[in-house]
Amino acid sequence: MSGVEVVAPNLKRRLSGVTATVVRLIPVQARMIDIRATGPGLPLELPHIPLARAAFLPRDRWRVWHARRNTEMALGLILRHVLRRRYRLLFTSAAQRRHTGFTRWLIRQQDALIATSPQAASYLERDATVILHGVDTEVFHPPADRAALRRALGLDENALLIGCFGRIRAQKGVDLLVEAALRLFPSRPRAQLVFTGRITPDNRAFADDLIQRIDAAGLADRIRFLGELPWDQVVAHYQALDLFAAPARWEGFGLTPLEAMACGVPVVAARVGAYETLIREGETGSLIAPGDADGLSAALAHWLDDDAARARAGEAARAHVSARHKIEDEAAAIVAIYRKLLA
Repeated sequence: MSGVEVVAPNLKRRLSGVTATVVRLIPVQARMIDIRATGPGLPLELPHIPLARAAFLPRDRWRVWHARRNTEMALGLILRHVLRRRYRLLFTSAAQRRHTGFTRWLIRQQDALIATSPQAASYLERDATVILHGVDTEVFHPPADRAALRRALGLDENALLIGCFGRIRAQKGVDLLVEAALRLFPSRPRAQLVFTGRITPDNRAFADDLIQRIDAAGLADRIRFLGELPWDQVVAHYQALDLFAAPARWEGFGLTPLEAMACGVPVVAARVGAYETLIREGETGSLIAPGDADGLSAALAHWLDDDAARARAGEAARAHVSARHKIEDEAAAIVAIYRKLLA
């Protein structure tokens, strides 16, 4: 245990994008460096160190404390300056907004910074290394038999299936996508839409209103909310899709389009987060203005109505992710920062 070189805290029990990043990256990084996660709610198979143990590791060497939240930056400062542990402090920022004064102060105390996109880097007052997220292309890949997969998932194997994955809330543009479906589906009888993701109590009224609109339009069997699914089921649902939609009003980075593209699925997304960096307009999908229901409807109609273009875009999307956004490349770039801090 004293050989630990990097500690990656996850100080949030509930599943979030940051937690998902820790869970998917650490097994890959563990093949490159001795890294351990710490914190609650993590899978048992993840390389792990209890938080109390991480706080009292021997002072025999420098280690990296890789924070991704304010609480984790603050704890890193306590470990170094109060408990006198030999931690180099690293922070990864995905936020695309002006940081609060407290966050800016925390950032100034870090030894190095990573930004998940050029846009996120532009909101930092210090130099940061831009490292885009990647995906595991061995996990996310096109299915061998999409029709058989759909049958296994209880989905219509003849549908033109659109997916949107993530928590059900206005920030994700779920209402915009429902509006587009209500416009398009009456004249496209094969089109269907599935949402996966949790509905939190504060978004229950928002979701219920959308469900009432769907029911009133007679489309309840074609626009469905599947709820929060186990991870392997989420991957399988990506593979079952014809088209993915990410019409968020704002986003930090936004990994779902990359996961869909790795499965050979073209994407329609808003120009938020890192989507403009990830999606090639007209080649792997389409980009629209945030909040633009008309633009979203038009983009979805284009891909739904052109089977050949959709198939070409799916192949191009998979090739694009495989060439430029593999998780191994992201992991190696981050490990290079670790080694520089430890040198």
